[in-house]
Amino acid sequence: MNTELLYGKEGISLDLPDHSFIIEPKNLPKLENEEEAIRQALRNPIGAPPLKESVKSTDTVSIVISDITRPTPNHILVPLLIEELSHVPLENFVIINGTGTHRDQTREEFVQMLGEWVVDHIRIVNNQCHNKEELVNIGKSKFGCDVYLNKDYVETDFRIVTGFIEPHFFAGFSGGPKGIMPGIAGIETIMTFHNARMIGDPLSTWGNMVNNPVQDMTREINGMCKPDFMLNVTLNREKEITEIFAGELYEAHDKGCAFVKEHTMFRCDKRFDVVIASNSGYPLDQNLYQAVKGMSASHKIVKEGGSIIIASECSDGLPDHGNYSKIFEMADTPQDLLDMINNPEFKMFDQWQVQKQAVIQVWADVYVYSKLTDEQVEGTMLKPTHDIEKTIDDLKKKYGEDMTIAVLPLGPLSIPYVEEKEFV
Repeated sequence: MNTELLYGKEGISLDLPDHSFIIEPKNLPKLENEEEAIRQALRNPIGAPPLKESVKSTDTVSIVISDITRPTPNHILVPLLIEELSHVPLENFVIINGTGTHRDQTREEFVQMLGEWVVDHIRIVNNQCHNKEELVNIGKSKFGCDVYLNKDYVETDFRIVTGFIEPHFFAGFSGGPKGIMPGIAGIETIMTFHNARMIGDPLSTWGNMVNNPVQDMTREINGMCKPDFMLNVTLNREKEITEIFAGELYEAHDKGCAFVKEHTMFRCDKRFDVVIASNSGYPLDQNLYQAVKGMSASHKIVKEGGSIIIASECSDGLPDHGNYSKIFEMADTPQDLLDMINNPEFKMFDQWQVQKQAVIQVWADVYVYSKLTDEQVEGTMLKPTHDIEKTIDDLKKKYGEDMTIAVLPLGPLSIPYVEEKEFV
């Protein structure tokens, strides 16, 4: 059986046993005239008046975008938003890059993300989560922290959040309010949002929006300084726009999540010995930190003591910025990592990703096919592989000739599950 995995910008082809079980959503077609469809969505939004009618010519306008680790087609969305608001002077706009705790983007990357005209004509800022001079305290969260958001966002007259909706490994679904929290939040707020109790809650998982503390917190904080308008899209395998959800934040996002859940979540009757997954290709597979999402999707259906093989190019390394790789140096085993992170006195940004990864590693072995060195992979307690097909053959010695295999060619863009009650 020949299967194509999303990997980097090119993909990889694998020859797998014929009994391998392929799990992927129906590849929805792109919208025929996506630009006109977006214009119509802006003029006939969900639960809100038309965008143009909502913004005065004297208003300052902020547009929050997702950073370069996400495939949101900002180069299409942002120019159309500015076009629709042509009565607003260009100097009244600011684009805020929702980096969360990720690194800043360069001018060249902004050109790649937004197009040269936007970069040349509109002010663009990277969110600076560690710099309180660029943040505003807007209140106190019921989850126990002060709430800091980007100053440019808070102080504008009209606020727009963009993004794309997909299943998310602890928020249920991405997009919508996640563009604001954690996208443009301060580090103190992000640390609470990602603390061990929040991330470890069994309801903080793929596709669940009911009593999910992570989703509850992001919605609470959005309500304190709510975006006036949301423009989100869904994407297919080729990262093309398949549907548009524009309008009032919560209503439009809920409709988008329902659409994604219908097309991407799959109930399996049993767990598998081996699960092979991509990390949905570029841009999400730029580093190992993001590859935890593909591991987490696989974790939903791999047997205890089974093996996960994740194909993630990691062109941006582990990455070099942040604390992800440093935290692995602080313990000897995945269980030791969990014990350390679950200690309330331990607080270190990026701990949430290590926590999610360690939970998976306690359950199953994880092999990584990437451009990383063996030393880099082993430094995160993972196993390197340079030949997925050979690794499959080697695993037959462990699980037998009847070894069961599941494949997620699109990685976390398709989410399988076994226990239906998890997603009630």
